[in-house]
Amino acid sequence: MTAPYRRKLIEVALPLEAINRESAREKSIRHGHPSTLHLWWARRPLAACRAVLFAQLVDDPSSRPEEFPTEEAQAVERKRLFDLIERLVVWENTTDERLLAEAHAEIVKSCDGNPPAILDPFAGGGSIPLEAQRLGLEAHASDLNPVAVLINKALIEIPPKWAGRPPVFPGAAESRLGDWPRATGLAEDVRRYGQWMRDECERRVGHLYPKATLADGSPATVIAWIWARTVTCPNPACGVAMPLVRSWWLGKKKGKEAYVVPVTGGPRVEFTIAHDPRRAPSKDDDGTVSRTGAHCVACDSAVPLAYIRAEGKAGRISAQLMATVAEGSRRRIYLAPTHEHEKAADVPVPDDVPDTELPEAALGFRVQAYGMDHHADLFTRRQLTALTTFSDLVQEARARVLADAVAACVPDDIAGLEAGGMGASAYADSVALYLGLCASKAANFHCSLGRWRSDADKTAPAFARQTISMVWDFAEAAPLGGAGGDWTGIVDGAVKVIGSSRADVSVPAMVRQVSATERDFESRVVCTDPPYYDNVGYADLADFFYVWLRRSLRESAPNLLGTMLTPKADELVADPFRRGGEELAGSFFEDGFTRVFRNIRSAVEATFPTTVFYAFKQAETDSKGTASTGWEVLLGGMISHGWQVTATWPVRTEMATRMRGFDSNALASSVVLTLRPRSSSSEAINRRSFLTAMRAELPKALLELQQGSIAPVDLAQAAIGPGMRVFSRYSKVVEADGSDMTVRTALALINQTLDEVLAQQEGDFDADTRFCLKWFQQFAFTEGDSGQADVLARATNTSVPGLVRGGVFRAVAGKAQLLGPADLEAAWDPVRDVRVSVWEVVVRLAKALNEDGPAAATVLMEGAAHRVDLDTAKELSYLLYSICERKGWAPVGLLFNGLGTSWNDLESAARSMGGRVVGDQATLDFGDPEHSA
Repeated sequence: MTAPYRRKLIEVALPLEAINRESAREKSIRHGHPSTLHLWWARRPLAACRAVLFAQLVDDPSSRPEEFPTEEAQAVERKRLFDLIERLVVWENTTDERLLAEAHAEIVKSCDGNPPAILDPFAGGGSIPLEAQRLGLEAHASDLNPVAVLINKALIEIPPKWAGRPPVFPGAAESRLGDWPRATGLAEDVRRYGQWMRDECERRVGHLYPKATLADGSPATVIAWIWARTVTCPNPACGVAMPLVRSWWLGKKKGKEAYVVPVTGGPRVEFTIAHDPRRAPSKDDDGTVSRTGAHCVACDSAVPLAYIRAEGKAGRISAQLMATVAEGSRRRIYLAPTHEHEKAADVPVPDDVPDTELPEAALGFRVQAYGMDHHADLFTRRQLTALTTFSDLVQEARARVLADAVAACVPDDIAGLEAGGMGASAYADSVALYLGLCASKAANFHCSLGRWRSDADKTAPAFARQTISMVWDFAEAAPLGGAGGDWTGIVDGAVKVIGSSRADVSVPAMVRQVSATERDFESRVVCTDPPYYDNVGYADLADFFYVWLRRSLRESAPNLLGTMLTPKADELVADPFRRGGEELAGSFFEDGFTRVFRNIRSAVEATFPTTVFYAFKQAETDSKGTASTGWEVLLGGMISHGWQVTATWPVRTEMATRMRGFDSNALASSVVLTLRPRSSSSEAINRRSFLTAMRAELPKALLELQQGSIAPVDLAQAAIGPGMRVFSRYSKVVEADGSDMTVRTALALINQTLDEVLAQQEGDFDADTRFCLKWFQQFAFTEGDSGQADVLARATNTSVPGLVRGGVFRAVAGKAQLLGPADLEAAWDPVRDVRVSVWEVVVRLAKALNEDGPAAATVLMEGAAHRVDLDTAKELSYLLYSICERKGWAPVGLLFNGLGTSWNDLESAARSMGGRVVGDQATLDFGDPEHSA
């Protein structure tokens, strides 16, 4: 029998809006962010990982009744913890040692002085173990993919090994006064040896990157060369090397427009640059390639993609220089191609390039159809020359680090980094690992799949998405040009990550290469982000970087980089190309996924919940209709193997100002589940008992969710947690016909019960609000019949004239209509208004927040607090959003979603202004004798 446990904060409520806001904001943060060390796909936001780990370990106040005996006391304490989380998730606070110590102290208190070790068996980009380390916890990470293992070692394992040590580069230790805290000495060495590599690379291959000559004859540094792939036009009367171009545009910024103009008539197409926006290419004539085919600019012949693919497979796709981008004074200068610059790129293929084969077919791969079947095919000859030069220099730099470390009296025990050494050899391996990651990251910028962004006047790397896709006109960035893809910038990104890491020798971290299906989970608390079906083909994509890492680092990490390509046989991804079809791929994934969580279930104790980030799609279609199929399989597999789901939290990293629609798949980027081992003595119940239990427990859970300022758009998803908590605590739920209730049915019943609970909140509303709500459900803010309005008013114990005087309704000439936000006068004083309803307060607050901002809405709420119960008003804002979602009224729904999301902040600000909350709605004095009809 499972021992009793204390509920953790994550199982009750979270300040989800603050977490989501900071998770979205993280995408625009570069300096010091771990994502700048090296690319990994589908990383979880650090803010979300930090908050989840904290809330996973910290007790909810309701689990400490001896300290917080009343619901009011629990709410106050919960708000204090929310305030801490809201500070904790802000990026600028990630190096605030005082705040991190405060968070760690809360964890220690809830863990009875002994915080557990955290394990992520699908570590990937390292977000979870890194944030565990930041919170002062022992972090363990493992992954099957060696690229992920190297990234994790660089983030959490290596910095603590060398914490507090000065750099060994000659003269570097004397460059600053005082000590070298954390891993700043290591960071300084990476910077210094990285600069040496840059200078040496320029000496060896700098001549391959000539400067541009401007119109006045002065030289200028080239940022990028823009190339167009070409094939021979199939028209026998033409036969030119026809350029394959997605867009002629080079720069679209107003006043700085630039575009390519193709010039035909000669033996080949030539290119000039123009700037007149009046003659710029339109949408209809921009480029020569579309999804359906191409056309020749010389003879206008239509050319099918099948012909281009055949030419590619025959090795007859070439490239022609289309434009050169030079650095000007605060602007880019676009120049027509010259023979000198085209010839500079015509170099022989260097020896020992990564000539490994691409998979014949794989998730996210598109280029094989065009004859690119080896990794080396993804790069130009000049790019291969630069990358092999940097790769060679990594090991040369390692030899220098070793010699300099020995000269600086660092003892050498000969054992390298892989063997757990702590001497000069291990230190040299450590510096080399970061430089190798930099060389690997450079491949993302310096390949023929990079693009030129005409909207931003800069290069874009190959992996804008989780695919290796064909790019027709590509940008060849200058590795020493000082702009995007520049070596110094890449190294600087790594240095900032190392220097800002919370390296502490007293907090151990361990990273292993092992499949999640094979590793042990004893004495660990699991927080993980597993792969999602076939969303990302990690192993095949990672080979793009692995081949360069292996070339740079196989002497430093021979065991980790011993294979030609990354392991794939045991990779837990539903790859139909590898598994022989979608059905077999799905079975492989589900079996492996189930095995992992069965192993976790058998090893972990119930003291702490297990948390799982899971990629989420609102609607997927299968043979049974439209539903969240992957979500159901996940829940069903976990529940059938002894897990109880105790909470679900939608984590959104897309905080757009408007939603694409209420049925959009992008409302939640992922869902965080919290799991507990289900009691071995759990019993079966029938459908009726399940519904009774859910109806008894969901209202309180819903109130706790709303207290956590959860956005109305996320309420339905978050409510799955309390509902599934009921469903999954029983061994099974039996239907009337004796069959077991499916997860799909349970999810539908949870949503149905949620609607019922929200509808029951109507009983708290005043008569005017009940009328407005019922009218809104039928007519929204459009016109209806006055006769219907009169009947409904009598049924809800109010009157149409009273509603009109209350400022929420209009009835003229047989027509009646609710006043929408746009119809309401801006000036309104809720304190002086003789007839105030909860409805009017909510609609006016939504209007003020949307049109005038939080400050105006706060003033309005402070006044409204003297007239209505704000908790009741908040419930109405959630209910209105729910109605809008169900009806598909997106523009109106967004108003109420914004209000519900901001409610707690507005109320807190209103309270600080002196507003009070009216406790008993029944005692409100509307000052209108006709309020009761």
